Amino acid sequence: MQVYHKAVMLEEAVEGLKVQQEGVYVDATFGGGGHSARILDQLGPNGRLFGFDQDSDAEKNALEDRRFVFVASNFSYMPRFLRVHGIREVDGILADLGVSSHQFDVPERGFSFRNDGPLDMRMNQGTEVTAADIIKKYDPGSLQRIFSLFGEVRNAKTLATRIVEYRSKYSIDSISDLLEIVEPIIKGQRQRYLAKVFQALRMEVNGEVEALQQLLENALALLKPGGRLVVLSYHSVEDRIVKHFLKTGNVEGVVEKDFYGHINRPFKILTKKAILPTSEEVKENARARSAKLRIGEKN
Repeated sequence: MQVYHKAVMLEEAVEGLKVQQEGVYVDATFGGGGHSARILDQLGPNGRLFGFDQDSDAEKNALEDRRFVFVASNFSYMPRFLRVHGIREVDGILADLGVSSHQFDVPERGFSFRNDGPLDMRMNQGTEVTAADIIKKYDPGSLQRIFSLFGEVRNAKTLATRIVEYRSKYSIDSISDLLEIVEPIIKGQRQRYLAKVFQALRMEVNGEVEALQQLLENALALLKPGGRLVVLSYHSVEDRIVKHFLKTGNVEGVVEKDFYGHINRPFKILTKKAILPTSEEVKENARARSAKLRIGEKN
C-alpha cells in the first residue's frame, strides 16, 4: 500500500512545538496526518489539535480522536475557523509548506513532470484557475516573472517567449504539451530545471506566497506569549519570508522601532540557522532534500 505522505523532519518539527499537555495546537498543513499524530501522542486528555488542509483528498486521513478537529480550508483562514470552535489563541502552530507526496504521485493532479496528465496543479480542486490557464493567458512579462521569482529559472525570458510563440499555433493542455515546449531550451540538469518550472507554476496557481504571508500574520495574532511557530519550507523565497518575519514581524524584513527606539522583536528565534534534515532522511524521503526548518517563540 502506497503511503499518502511521509512527514518531513517529524521529530524535529514536533519537538520544536514544545507541546504542552493541555495546550491548543494547529497543524496548518495536515496532509497525511503524520505531524498531527505525533502531536496527539504528546497531548493530554484535555489538549486540542486543529488540522487544516484545503485538499479534499487529505480529509480521508482525518484522525479519529476526540481532541482532533479537521478543517477543510486553506490555513490563511485559520482565525475565522478557530473562532467557530471558541478558540482565540493557541500554544503552537506547525506548517509544512509545499506539495505533498500524494499530490506528486497522482498523475491526474498534474504536479509532476514524471507522468503525463492535465496541467492542473490546484491544491484546492474547488478553485478555478489551473496551470493550463496560466500558460494560455499570462502575458510574456508575467510568465517571465513567475518563472524567475518562484522557480529561479535562469532563462525565464526565453521560456516565456517560447510558450507565447507555441500557444499561438497549438493548444497547451497537458504535461506532455508543456514538456514539448520546455525540452529544447533546458539549461543545466534536466530534472532540476523541470522541477523549477513546475514549482513556479504550482506556486502561482495556489497563491502560495500570499497564503504564507497571511499564515505568518495570523500566527503572530493567535499565538500566546511563549507559543511556538514551526515552519518547514522548501524554496528560498518561502524560507526568506519566514526568516524575515521571525526576525522583524513583517515579511519584508524591515526593522521597526517604537517611539523610544526599541526594536520590535515579536519572536525569540530558536533556530539561528535553519535546521536541515539528516542525510539518512534525505535518502529515505526525496522531498526532504530541500527542506529547512525554522522555529520561533512569541515574546
